[in-house]
Amino acid sequence: MTEKFIPLTDYRSLNSVPEIPSVLEAPNGLLRDTLARPLHDLRISVTDHCNFRCVYCMPKEVFDKDYAFLPHSALLSFEEITRLAKIFIEHGVEKIRLTGGEPLLRKNIERLVGMLSSLRTPAGRELDLTLTTNGSLLAKKARLLKDAGLKRVTVSLDALDDAVFKRMNDVDFPVTDVLAGIDAAHQVGLGPIKINMVVKRGMNEQEILPMARHFKDSPYILRFIEYMDVGASNGWKMDEVIPSAEIMRRIDAELPLQQLAPNSVGETAGRWRYQDGGGEIGLISSVTQAFCHDCNRARLSTEGKIYTCLFAGSGHDFRELLRGNCSDSEISNAVAQIWRARGDRYSELRSANTSDLPPATRKVEMSYIGG
Repeated sequence: MTEKFIPLTDYRSLNSVPEIPSVLEAPNGLLRDTLARPLHDLRISVTDHCNFRCVYCMPKEVFDKDYAFLPHSALLSFEEITRLAKIFIEHGVEKIRLTGGEPLLRKNIERLVGMLSSLRTPAGRELDLTLTTNGSLLAKKARLLKDAGLKRVTVSLDALDDAVFKRMNDVDFPVTDVLAGIDAAHQVGLGPIKINMVVKRGMNEQEILPMARHFKDSPYILRFIEYMDVGASNGWKMDEVIPSAEIMRRIDAELPLQQLAPNSVGETAGRWRYQDGGGEIGLISSVTQAFCHDCNRARLSTEGKIYTCLFAGSGHDFRELLRGNCSDSEISNAVAQIWRARGDRYSELRSANTSDLPPATRKVEMSYIGG
């Protein structure tokens, strides 16, 4: 048996309180980082809890019954989240995605959705307000979320075969219940719905074609995601990655594909359509074809840390500012200062195998800041 080394450092403590600039400026929505990337998306983790123990995200050997999750008092309140979201919107954010853990485990999540959906961009536009979920509670929550103002959902689903799916989620949860949640979300108008499949060699690669066949000619967009080296608990190895190019070839051999142009700058998925008009799939090549050069996303952790990269080892503690005596203007300028200093491009450096790659550190877990 291969042993897995799991560092004991608690990544949640590796944070610093942002400095307030001495000169305050009004936001103009034109923030750029050191690589000229704008701030457009904000991903908000609302809980570090999840009812699944997916092998690539929250493996049981780490997130067991004794794992110390954050106490409720440490979490940002809905009011604090909304206050910070409003500040980010003034700097150019137009899309907000709620994540976890499993966001539907956060009590009264639809109330937060309602608060965020009432916000507007400086030009008066509604936000693109979305949520990523494992689908286990979606049938129960879909109508409440839609009525609160949620636009659409993305559902994680790694297999159609029940035995494979249960091995992946590791809590014996049936695939039929997730499919029922997807259908419920579609019926209330939370769309277009995207289905995310993380592909891990030796685990669920045999499900690539069944998933493609199942969701072809449906209203859903299936997306295949390369198994990523996020965090330190999933024992990632490069030989367990199936490149998106291989996934595309497998599907194209049976169901011919044609590449599409991206919908927007910074889009993570390469788009492909079935040549017979049977719908669209996406390929997220986060390991083999890094997209750092267009990355326009910031991430807010459950208890108020801002991360400027999915592969970061530390964040910036905005909870201290929110719960202190800082004004919105001071917090806004702290956000601007951090983004202007941002130079993250971990995946490009990892892919290029250059000497610029920083020494290995304990990267933040995906379950803590969302994918």
